[in-house]
Amino acid sequence: MGSTLRERVRRSVVERVPIDTAEQECITQFLELFDGLADPFDQTADPVHVTGSAIVTGPRGVVLLRHKRLGMWLQPGGHVDPGETPWAGALREAREETGLEVVFPTVDDEGVASLVHVDVHPGGRGHTHLDLRYLVDGGDADPSPPEGESQEIAWFDWSAAVERAGDERLSALLANLAGGTAGAA
Repeated sequence: MGSTLRERVRRSVVERVPIDTAEQECITQFLELFDGLADPFDQTADPVHVTGSAIVTGPRGVVLLRHKRLGMWLQPGGHVDPGETPWAGALREAREETGLEVVFPTVDDEGVASLVHVDVHPGGRGHTHLDLRYLVDGGDADPSPPEGESQEIAWFDWSAAVERAGDERLSALLANLAGGTAGAA
């Protein structure tokens, strides 16, 4: 799966139409860094690696959580486990961090979810995260994260999520998605 996964991820990033110049810069940076990595999906192989995040949406808006270490409101996401795709990692992390039974609203004929954003940012311990963000449907249940995960988590309507997001690129993504899916920004 290694080279096929690598090719599939690279192709999805190359084909991504950025929402703004910040995402375009992240796409360029992602490709430069990704192409130089022996194993871009292994967080132990290099401090630069791919991560997966989920933009959890539903009839109630968007789920954000207050990141325990960073203290800012973000989307669920994290490292890709060995043998896992970034989109599967995003789905797993969303389930683990929210307690919701999230699903992809659509997948292509290969079972791959649509990439909705590319972000490159510093991670903890000197890491650089090549973050791939996917849209997931969280239904309308209340989040119920397990012990050990952030308990500061909630649904926000689209405009409140845009305001609350602790990162400018996440705010821009949410505003873009709100304009296309919720009609409010």
